[in-house]
Amino acid sequence: MRIFSVSDITRAVKDVLETEFPFIWVKGQVTNLARPASGHVYFTLTDGDAGLSVVWFKGNQRGGVGDDSEKINPLTGEVESGEAIKLEDGMEILCAGHMNVYPPRGAYQLIAELIQEQGVGDLRLAFEAMKRKLADKGYFDEDRKMEIPRSSSKVAVVTAPSGAAIMDFLRIAQVRGTGAEIRIYPTLVQGDKAPAQIAKAIGKVCEDGWAEVLVLIRGGGSLEDLWAFNTESVADALFSSTVPVVCGVGHEVDISIADYVADKRVATPSHAAQELWPRRETLMQSVDELESKLVRSYKNFLEVRNSRLETLRKGLTWLSPSQKIDRLLSSFSEEKLRLKRAADLFTKRKSSELEALMHRLTNVLDERHFETLDKEIFDLSARLERSGKVFIDNKFSEFDSMANSLRMLDPEMPLERGYSLVTVEKSGTFLRSPDEVVNGDGLRVRVKSGEIRAKVVTK
Repeated sequence: MRIFSVSDITRAVKDVLETEFPFIWVKGQVTNLARPASGHVYFTLTDGDAGLSVVWFKGNQRGGVGDDSEKINPLTGEVESGEAIKLEDGMEILCAGHMNVYPPRGAYQLIAELIQEQGVGDLRLAFEAMKRKLADKGYFDEDRKMEIPRSSSKVAVVTAPSGAAIMDFLRIAQVRGTGAEIRIYPTLVQGDKAPAQIAKAIGKVCEDGWAEVLVLIRGGGSLEDLWAFNTESVADALFSSTVPVVCGVGHEVDISIADYVADKRVATPSHAAQELWPRRETLMQSVDELESKLVRSYKNFLEVRNSRLETLRKGLTWLSPSQKIDRLLSSFSEEKLRLKRAADLFTKRKSSELEALMHRLTNVLDERHFETLDKEIFDLSARLERSGKVFIDNKFSEFDSMANSLRMLDPEMPLERGYSLVTVEKSGTFLRSPDEVVNGDGLRVRVKSGEIRAKVVTK
């Protein structure tokens, strides 16, 4: 396990922080403002939730109060003059610079290189008015914008030839892409004469018909510094450009009219180069990946072709006349063997059936078998005779019983015992009650030996 010293950790943090944030813009409110005799300015930039320590060294300040001397802006390479912004607690500002770690205190801070005040003035109102006017004319419509070619080999750059913007652009271009021809169309990028020169340079690029893409760049600055890119003449030139335009004016927080009209807006001049060309490491990695894919595809192609070739070879072998004869001979031998096994099995099965039948026939023709059959026939005859006699006796008994029952039901049986049957002559029904007849009705009285006619006489 490695044990770090405080210096080791601080140096590591310093390397990471300064590498990741080489130049940034930060917006916030000034607090804890201090101006020691050295002329440096110290304050905290806060947004209410967090604070960032800021150091504004005297050498980075544009000038002092009443100082009208001209100085070179270290960020844009442009000539600037006049007073530096006068900071006060509570002021809302934009602060540009790079991150730094101060080892003695182990604290990180922002080294300010440029500070400008946030606010809405006459220029801001004019900017919004111009923006609305050009938007109504369709200058900002997305459907009119051209696609920016990737990895362009012919690039025209419209900018100040001695500014920091072109230096940053060329520095990034040297380490990206596969090489390109870059032509600089020099122009002022600040001041009253700048809009006409910028528009003329854009028109010259289109007239030459050489470039694949036009890059319009300038370093950061205040709204006044960037005003040339908010003019209608520059917007008209960009709108009429026949060459795709990439606009990288100012820094990420700076948005100009030119940014809206251009086909592609990028945050900074450095980002313009990054937009045009990929990193060479990325290109090399892409080449390696493509090479690997090509090798894999080639191997797969060979495997598929070899597999197909093997399939065709097997198919050709299968269709060969000699192979076909060999297969027929082999099939014939197999069928011959199957037929022999089937014949042997059939013979064996029929032999078993014949042997069983002979055994059964022998048992049937045996003398003891006939004796047994005679005994069974005799026993069955005796049983049949006994059963027949019992059956006949039972039937005779049933007949006698039924005959007696039938005699008892004969209506004439009572006549044998002296009774008579009386029927009503007009209805032919048996008389059962005196109420069934009236005076004068004829009756028939039947006795054992004949019939007597009678008539009902009532008193």
